[in-house]
Amino acid sequence: MPAAAIATLDARTWRARRDAHEARIAGWLAPHLDRRSRGQTHPVEDFLFTYYTYRPAALRRWHPGLGVRLDDGAEAYDGRRGYLVDRIAGTAWADPGLARQRHAQVQWIRDLLAAIESRPPEVGCFGLHEWAMIYRQRPDELRHDAHPLRLGSGGTDTVVEQHRINCTHFDAFRFFTDPARPRNRLQPTRDSQQTLDQPGCLHTTMDLYKWSYKLSPLTPSEIVADCFALAREVRQVDMQAAPYDLSEHDVEPIRIETVAGKQEYVARQRDFAERAAPLRRRLIRICDSALVSARQPAVEARA
Repeated sequence: MPAAAIATLDARTWRARRDAHEARIAGWLAPHLDRRSRGQTHPVEDFLFTYYTYRPAALRRWHPGLGVRLDDGAEAYDGRRGYLVDRIAGTAWADPGLARQRHAQVQWIRDLLAAIESRPPEVGCFGLHEWAMIYRQRPDELRHDAHPLRLGSGGTDTVVEQHRINCTHFDAFRFFTDPARPRNRLQPTRDSQQTLDQPGCLHTTMDLYKWSYKLSPLTPSEIVADCFALAREVRQVDMQAAPYDLSEHDVEPIRIETVAGKQEYVARQRDFAERAAPLRRRLIRICDSALVSARQPAVEARA
């Protein structure tokens, strides 16, 4: 048995898990792939496939995660990147050597997630990042120029000017227009990400999906799917609070320019932060296991 394999799944069990994962993912992929085949786009549903780099085929592929040996798995995983197989025993497992190869990346992800975990959620940004991304832009410059603005350009700019923007996430802030940047309370950079990212941020919660797949195949695919499912919900709220009129896509706006809209947005922030916490802790544990595996002797596949 390989040194890193601490659990064994019989063929019936792991194939059932694989089939369940593929069926779950298919429900999300099918509409996106259908739209793509017809040259159509969706401003909410397509985001996780276009902004993030994980291909649909990769999301569909099932991985048991680090430290799991698959009985009768050699044929299915032979030649698959990131796996070792024992053809004599007929088993396969995720290569713990990946943890050594990716040590710096795993450590960075672990440090970021732990830093976020250590902070209380900050709420009250009201999703104004999407508004700041189009502040003082011409209609033909809009990020989603196929959709009108609920309040028009002037009304959108007024909302930005009436609020102090509190965006903590660099990957949202970097898309702010030049006139909007000085209006943000902070000036996030990539280098300050581990200092500023916090659990109340919707984009920080969506990024759990990114960190889960960047750790793949060391991450069980069920966790990647759980992070994807939560990110889909977060994206929905993200665009509900945006300044665009998305009624043609049945997206009901959260009118953050009103008191009631602000209250609704904050409630959703708190809910997402609470639901993201256990997923973040699971990813931290995966990082910890990978870092331990990185210190173990190398294991060779057997022909």
